[in-house]
Amino acid sequence: MAVAASAHAGEVQIAVAANFTAPAQQIAAEFERASGHKARLAFGATGRFYAQIKNGAPFEVFLSADEATPARLVAEGEAVAASRFTYAIGALALWSARADGVDAGGDILKRGHFKHLAIANPKTAPYGAAAIETLNRLKLLDAVRPKLVQGENIAQTQQFVSTGNADLGFVALSQVFRDGRLTSGSAWIAPDDLHTPLRQDAVMLMKGKDNAAAAAFMAYLKTPRARAIIGAFGYTNLDH
Repeated sequence: MAVAASAHAGEVQIAVAANFTAPAQQIAAEFERASGHKARLAFGATGRFYAQIKNGAPFEVFLSADEATPARLVAEGEAVAASRFTYAIGALALWSARADGVDAGGDILKRGHFKHLAIANPKTAPYGAAAIETLNRLKLLDAVRPKLVQGENIAQTQQFVSTGNADLGFVALSQVFRDGRLTSGSAWIAPDDLHTPLRQDAVMLMKGKDNAAAAAFMAYLKTPRARAIIGAFGYTNLDH
């Protein structure tokens, strides 16, 4: 059995939105044990991955931080239309590495008692765009604009805060949350009505349409085990 499985084992190249780093790593490890296939993950900003895919990058599966980018890739003939589905809906969190850095209502934004507020690049990172949208809805963008520092992606944005280079920042809840609680610091979760829903879609790219390992990974994302991992990191309302 093991020999037969290894003989048919393949490899899949997966582009993963940075906010999904930790769950993707866990899902990939369990997928490899269950299937024998190898999942090679690359992490970064959704907009940058779009540009790389258009320029011929060898990715076969794309786990985006939004739904618009996979839909655009489908429309442009770069991805398989029938493969696209929402694998997670994320939450935006205002986070500080300090336990007393962010109050439960996020009122620190109004008080302005901070030097730097980190956000991801809103042009390439959907969570950065959601942060700008949230600040706009709160009518605070003009007030905090001089204090904004920008990460290339949401992973770098969290790093700014965790290292103390920014007092607080808008990150993905999944980066600071595990199994029902914050893993460190303090946070305020931005209410859903303050920004466009962070529906994250997966799609099979044309380079992966004939790859059995790519098809197997897309199927594994829908399994109860993968969904349990995704839910443990604070994502909600997954499609069936």
